[in-house]
Amino acid sequence: MLSDVTTPQDLDDRFRETLAALPAAERRRDPADPVTDDAPLTGAQVLDLFDAQVTSRQLDLAGRWLRSFGEGFYTIGSAGHEGNAAVAAALRPTDPALLHYRSGAFYCLRAAQAAADPSQAADETRTADPTRTADPTWAADETRIVDPTRTADAARTADGTRIADPTRAADGTRIVDDARIVDPARTAAAARIADPEPTDGRPADRDPGSTADREMSEPEPSGTEPTAAADGFGAYAEAARDVLRGMVASSLEPIAGGRHKVFGRADLAIVPTTSTIASHLPRAVGMGLAVERLRRLDSAGRRTGVGVRVGSGAGAAHAPWPPDAIVVCSFGDASVNHASATAAFNTAGWYDHAGLRIPVLFVCEDNGLGISVRSPEGWVAATLRAKPGIRYFEADGVDPVGTYVVAAEAAAWVRRNRRPAVLHLRTVRLMGHAGADAESAYRGPAELAEDLDRDPVAATARLLVEAGVATGEELLARYDETGWQVRRLAEEVLGEPKLASAADVVSALAPRRPVRVARAVADAAARASGPGAGARAEAFGGKPPELAGPMTLAQSINSALADGMLDHPQMAIFGEDVAAKGGVYGVTKGLRDRFGAARVFDTLLDETSVLGLGLGAGLAGMLPVPEIQYLAYLHNAEDQLRGEAATMRFFSQGAFRNPMVLRVAGLAYQEGFGGHFHNDNSVAVLRDVPGLVVAVPARPDDAAPMLRTCLASAAVDGSVCVFLEPIALYHTRDLYAEGDGEWLAGYPEPGGWVAEHVPVGRARVYRVGSADDLTIITFGNGVRMSLRAAAVLAEEGVGTRVVDLRWLAPLPVADIIRESSATGRVLVVDETRRSGGVGEGVIAALVDAGYVGAARRVAGVDSFVPLGPAARHVLVSAEAITDGARTLLAR
Repeated sequence: MLSDVTTPQDLDDRFRETLAALPAAERRRDPADPVTDDAPLTGAQVLDLFDAQVTSRQLDLAGRWLRSFGEGFYTIGSAGHEGNAAVAAALRPTDPALLHYRSGAFYCLRAAQAAADPSQAADETRTADPTRTADPTWAADETRIVDPTRTADAARTADGTRIADPTRAADGTRIVDDARIVDPARTAAAARIADPEPTDGRPADRDPGSTADREMSEPEPSGTEPTAAADGFGAYAEAARDVLRGMVASSLEPIAGGRHKVFGRADLAIVPTTSTIASHLPRAVGMGLAVERLRRLDSAGRRTGVGVRVGSGAGAAHAPWPPDAIVVCSFGDASVNHASATAAFNTAGWYDHAGLRIPVLFVCEDNGLGISVRSPEGWVAATLRAKPGIRYFEADGVDPVGTYVVAAEAAAWVRRNRRPAVLHLRTVRLMGHAGADAESAYRGPAELAEDLDRDPVAATARLLVEAGVATGEELLARYDETGWQVRRLAEEVLGEPKLASAADVVSALAPRRPVRVARAVADAAARASGPGAGARAEAFGGKPPELAGPMTLAQSINSALADGMLDHPQMAIFGEDVAAKGGVYGVTKGLRDRFGAARVFDTLLDETSVLGLGLGAGLAGMLPVPEIQYLAYLHNAEDQLRGEAATMRFFSQGAFRNPMVLRVAGLAYQEGFGGHFHNDNSVAVLRDVPGLVVAVPARPDDAAPMLRTCLASAAVDGSVCVFLEPIALYHTRDLYAEGDGEWLAGYPEPGGWVAEHVPVGRARVYRVGSADDLTIITFGNGVRMSLRAAAVLAEEGVGTRVVDLRWLAPLPVADIIRESSATGRVLVVDETRRSGGVGEGVIAALVDAGYVGAARRVAGVDSFVPLGPAARHVLVSAEAITDGARTLLAR
């Protein structure tokens, strides 16, 4: 039994002693009646909370048991936080949730909610398990067929058959203030009758709605398992199996597929979060902003319901949640101090002050500790109360009815007013931070004993016994029955397959479907020249960009953004100064006037919040195009890309995605305006993020097609793209001599978009002279400098091919190898730094491919870029490129 597991504080033994000491009530209470005379919950509903809490507690014990013999890999548990089951009960199962890692009881209760009423499950076009079926124990008229396997006290008759459960009401469901709590004895409706994952260890595609979009067919899943009704604890069996699979890194785990232990499932509207140190809070704010925007679209009649595609362009997306949904985001008290939390609270309050509505309920689960660091008494409450624009609620998580009442009030307030609120939920932490945590090193015996006296599961049991809904013996029997079932499930998942190869691990990371992306671009061209031609002409004031003559890089990007806005109705452009001013460099000039303040808007001065808005909006079905004003400013918020954006598909197997095209003005060579914050040449952090697409357009005739590719890739594959725009080339007009206009290019009409399409990861080659003597591989500002150097070399009889990488991630390796092998001499021109720069990746690609020719690098110095003329000493120049080429040719 799991009760034999040794845990800090002997939590199981203490719980048993508590139940044994509870005197029976003088009279039994009908579970269909309120649990106390003035309570909004019935006895049956509080039993539901107890079952969710007990399942979570037994899962914590199972985690320790699995770890004891090396088969469990995650022991951060929910013990002491089980009061969050009442928070789940106060919400709707269609309210999207980003959960703290101590949310086991919330997860179990949410699963029971959705199972009891499948019509309330999140967007059924995206359900995580396509094989679920109706509960066979319900008759056609929805009357309950007696389940002989269910009992209150787990007692068996002499012949081994189960006796009925006298403590269960036939229907314990009750709606209080628009919140739903369910009786898990009724929740087998969503029980599995077949295992939705393949048995060969290959992760399943968790987004059935995208099945038709796969470029290659996949075998159907196979395998069977018992229904939840046979498990004896209803829908909690499914939730328990999910969590246990995460603990043992089973590839059959329904959200991350063995990549991490997270709480998440698309059909439960639970979005996985891989770090709960506040990094998910900015996304929650973005989700709230997007949910409200889409709700307003509903009101205007432009969207007709959940699951209906928003827009008609290539980026049309499912609206995954109901129009009146609210976003719930839970986190620990220590996270209140994190910069990401401050950013999220500030952004929510800032927008509220500005009159924009963000329906987010923050839930701070305050156990007073961040591992071993204490939150000073009163600090969390003072901090949360002081947040402007955010309504404050507080509750004691040890009191299930009180927590439910306050959580229901808070949820109703957010839902009604569409404004942010925070629920400060006081909890305790039992069994330490994780399995290896020895609390005795930093907490005294008296403090630990005080927390034990506030065990929320024991408190719920005490309420049920004192109310006469159940006896201590009956509740202990339920506890033990759940323990046996969790132990049985734990033993089952032990034998399940793990991810078997690197290919398995990365399969969900960042799908690339270039054929579909090219098709999306072609479809956009057809719409722009066909049914959308009139709207396009109107948006451009009767003069489309193809008639405007040669353009600069900035002008080409501006026109491509406008075309993107026309083709993607859910696309939004936002960032610091992008709307009224049109961007520091005028790149977004005029777009707000054309498309309105709802789609082109300024944000507050905080990069973390800008990215968080983008991540949340993408998750909600929009196509966000945020701007970071300078590359150096991205470093303030880069974990929103690394830890949140790039991991979403990876840890949800595609069930959730956050498409985004992030525009960043960057790189060096600005004249008259410098310093390292405006001349930043550091891109290593971007190239190091798995799955991220990094585009660097150098010329106007590349900028527009590359931006169209990024928008299509985000819409089709859910890609996270960084569109890094060289500031120094924004308004450049000339190449070789002043007035030659050779850095300008015309904007193609829609009929030419297909011919000029630039796939992700394909380079561009310029041939100067014979192009037989030397290959220069470069990007960004290096393209213009290298072409100037090639012209000088041509006068010396040297033929050069200049390769513009265009994509820094993924690198165009095939093009690099082909063009390098053609000459046998490679000069890599890298305007970033020698250490950690792009050139290292190019050289490594050549070595890995077996290239045996000569190679040399010209790269920036390992230095920040200084102000003024001193910058020339650390940056690459055309003269340095020419000299490097001559040295290479002389070998």
